[in-house]
Amino acid sequence: MMSNDDGSEEQNVAVHLQAFRVQWMSDLKPSSGSGGTSDKALRAKGPKRTPEVTKEERATELFMRAVHEEQNGSFYEAIKFYRMAMQLVPDIEFKVNYSHPSDADADGGKYSLMDGGSDGVDDLHAYLEQKLTLESAFPKICNPELDLTRVHISALPSEILMYIFRWVVSSDLDMRALEQLSLVCRGFYICAREPELWHSACVRVWGRNCTNFVPFRSWRDMFLRRPRVRFDGVYISRTSYMREGEKSLDGFYRAVHQVEYYRYLRFFPDGQVIMLTTPEDPLAVVHRLRSMNTRFESAMFGHYRLSQETDDQTKVFAVVGKKKDEKQAEIQSNPFCRRRNPQPESERTFHVGFHLPTGGRNSFNKLVWLHHSCHITYRLTGETVVTAFDLDSMYTPFHFARVKSYTASSKQPL
Repeated sequence: MMSNDDGSEEQNVAVHLQAFRVQWMSDLKPSSGSGGTSDKALRAKGPKRTPEVTKEERATELFMRAVHEEQNGSFYEAIKFYRMAMQLVPDIEFKVNYSHPSDADADGGKYSLMDGGSDGVDDLHAYLEQKLTLESAFPKICNPELDLTRVHISALPSEILMYIFRWVVSSDLDMRALEQLSLVCRGFYICAREPELWHSACVRVWGRNCTNFVPFRSWRDMFLRRPRVRFDGVYISRTSYMREGEKSLDGFYRAVHQVEYYRYLRFFPDGQVIMLTTPEDPLAVVHRLRSMNTRFESAMFGHYRLSQETDDQTKVFAVVGKKKDEKQAEIQSNPFCRRRNPQPESERTFHVGFHLPTGGRNSFNKLVWLHHSCHITYRLTGETVVTAFDLDSMYTPFHFARVKSYTASSKQPL
């Protein structure tokens, strides 16, 4: 039989247990009033995360997962995650730190957001170089994805590959094609960032005095950011005005004509330039300005130079004139034909100057008139007469238009 003391003890335990349950349930329920704190209040005490930071962190996670999938050979999955990351943050590639910590694990360690996106390209370049070096004692620029019976491009020496890359850039400085080639694989990305390639391109644009890329971070950064004219297209200026015609026979009305014409400027990396004024539409003109051997009778040929002024403004100056006819030059060199075909009494050249605005998305794509004059030199006296033109509303700015056919083929390597 159970004693009274045992029964009372069990009752006390049951009472304490019931009291604990009531207290526990009351603690779980959100309290109302000033005495308690709700879940929202507890969440408000934590650090606030802005939508931009959360979006960027999510894009970073997706991007690094894509990198991991690519390393494992799951290219379809990698492309999917790359697209998702770039939809959130388009420039996420340049905001991710690819450098490994010293104790990185086999999966590649952790990656963190960078303070700025300007160094992302350099870090990616160093990371890919290190990865190729660690993968094999004799690293190749790339590896074939499938078994091939023929020689793969990775078997070529690095000197041959760089020579091929110079043909891709060509003497026309098609750096856009070089950037597209860098998207093929990691090895091509490394080759496309070769400083010697970009140094050669800078020398072609700014001359042999271009010996240092300071204050820029690299030769590539200098080529992309330093003001220059573009060679993969043509600068076009459209001008239109109204001109009154003759009165009608009865004098009741007077005709009004709308005159429209275009000016074209085509620059070449070797310092030559073509200037053309014609009423013909750009679709009928631009493909005929691919080389200096154009057949336009009104075209003028000459040379240009870039000038960096103290006020940090880049200016373009050019001297153009009519090209001498080869047959006419042969006639003048023959003493028996000089009397029948005398030389012209004067030579006419035109001096033009432009301001190259910088900044914004469309840098180097606009030329604003600064100067236009005509220089007439008389052969007999050697006197030169200069006539400067007033820059009125007829001198509209030039705007750049890219022409794909200019860089469709390569004639010479860089």
